[in-house]
Amino acid sequence: MLFSKLLPQDDKFFTLFNQHSECVVAAAVALGELVLNYDDQSKRVKFTRDVDDAEHAADRITQEVNRALHRTFITPFDREQIHSLINTMDDVVDLIQDSSEAMALYHVKSMTNEIMRLTDISIKCCKRMSHAVSLIPMIADANVAEAALKTCEEIDQLESDADRVMRTAMSDLFRQEVDVREIIKLKTMYELLETITDKCEDVANLIEGIILENS
Repeated sequence: MLFSKLLPQDDKFFTLFNQHSECVVAAAVALGELVLNYDDQSKRVKFTRDVDDAEHAADRITQEVNRALHRTFITPFDREQIHSLINTMDDVVDLIQDSSEAMALYHVKSMTNEIMRLTDISIKCCKRMSHAVSLIPMIADANVAEAALKTCEEIDQLESDADRVMRTAMSDLFRQEVDVREIIKLKTMYELLETITDKCEDVANLIEGIILENS
């Protein structure tokens, strides 16, 4: 263990993690703008494209990380943790893109208050996730490790908030909506948006594991 800590490590992984998390936030913010400006067709097209661009950029970074794992002798922390972290982060941005595409695929007519609330929570989750990722290179500092763990706890709380919003939204949907097609559309949207926060929580759990094993 001591010997491995003295060997040179390739810190490019930290840079790639940060770049990827910035793509996740960019996609989430674009999704938020899409929801806010949904009635404007030109803006709808623009922000959908922005989500796609961020997702494509994130994919390229994920591929770069996975290639780097095969070329790097000593990694900053466990290879399996690196692989799981970058791929789970990529799941987040994929779900953001899925949410954007579902709006067009299902021809959602307008944004409900529940979609807006879940989108807002998703954006907050992605931003807190990005902050936690940015702290990983410094977790040897006990204060930084504590701050990162606190951020992960905030993500857990946001996921719980999203879960409550979705349960209420589903209850209201099945009690108030009579059009089966609208039920299917909105149910899909609520589940996709809530799953974004689930995946952010998965990232937070991975980061917690990295901190506990490496700080």
